[in-house]
Amino acid sequence: MLVNIRIDFKIADIETMEASYAKLDMINEELHEKLNILEEVTLKTCNRYEIYLIVDKQVNIPTTTFIVEKDDIAINHILRLASGLESMIMGEDQILGQIKTARKNAIKNNTIGPKLEKLFTKAIHVGQSIRKNTHINEGGVSIGSGAVELIEEKYGSLEGKNVLIIGAGEMGTVVSKALLEKGTNAIVVANRTYDKAQTLAEELEGKAIRFDQLDEAFSQIDIVISATGAPHPIITKERIENLEAEHLSNMIMIDLANPRDISEEVRDLNVKLYNIDDLRYITDKNKEKRVQEAIKAEKIIEEETVLLKDSLKEMEITPILSSLNIQAAKIRKQELEKTMHMLDLDKSDAKKVEKLTQSITDKLLFDVIQNLKIAAKNEDQTTIDVAKKLLINDN
Repeated sequence: MLVNIRIDFKIADIETMEASYAKLDMINEELHEKLNILEEVTLKTCNRYEIYLIVDKQVNIPTTTFIVEKDDIAINHILRLASGLESMIMGEDQILGQIKTARKNAIKNNTIGPKLEKLFTKAIHVGQSIRKNTHINEGGVSIGSGAVELIEEKYGSLEGKNVLIIGAGEMGTVVSKALLEKGTNAIVVANRTYDKAQTLAEELEGKAIRFDQLDEAFSQIDIVISATGAPHPIITKERIENLEAEHLSNMIMIDLANPRDISEEVRDLNVKLYNIDDLRYITDKNKEKRVQEAIKAEKIIEEETVLLKDSLKEMEITPILSSLNIQAAKIRKQELEKTMHMLDLDKSDAKKVEKLTQSITDKLLFDVIQNLKIAAKNEDQTTIDVAKKLLINDN
């Protein structure tokens, strides 16, 4: 059984999501204790936390905090997710990279198996195909570039503004490139890994500073955008309260991290602070056009969901078919060799006899294989379980 447990921006604000991470981890730990978890992939972004599991039996997860979806519905969800239809900003491309990263991490941690491998590979393929065959991401923005739009909508042109990007990961990179198009005066990149900060700064023709130089930089900065993976706030009221009051009242801070990088208390200093929740309300000028493209995407997803569902079901009978074919081939070979020793046949006749035995074997297996495929498609677990007992050789 495929199970998806998640919390995202659709059902929770940033504060609720932060408070729910430990709860979701606890539910996952309890499932590992109670069930045989065959495969697992986790996906965590700034506005969602999802866990995908393959379990060996039906499971009931009583919760009102999280969304729990299984099998066909869970399959449909990840295809929609990869296509950008579940994103805060419809059609954004960043989620596709995040799904790829989740898959790579699961491979690295040796938690992914054949079913989730097929699921995530298909999701990535569908996401790429939809972006190629529709205009779902045309004129689209990511969460990062949406942050830049938010600042522009509220405060006008960014030209000549001094900008500090904290975090040189994927989100920091997206924001930096969006800012570069707005004619910002300087982009200073700070990152715990200084080499990454340097690489991004060179690409943007900006400046890299070390993490311990942040305090010196604040007095020169108009806009701070933070997107790190730190487990606790890195900008607090105490850290910046000694800056000039006028400078603080003119500063804009955008916190794109989850957990948050910037403490809510900085608002007490008249700093203009925004977080992921505020991005829900930005004006998406191209949304109406992408909604029309989403109709095309939905049709593709509907078709791919059926194909993927059938493919995953057939995977359950793959070991049975493999065992059946191996046993049949072994018996055919043994009996053929016995017969050939008793007959004096030339090469031509020997090939005819071999071809005949192969044809008989294939025809004998045909109905069995077709019936097993039908059982898989109809989710006839009783037939599948009986076939396992009869046909899989555990010796």
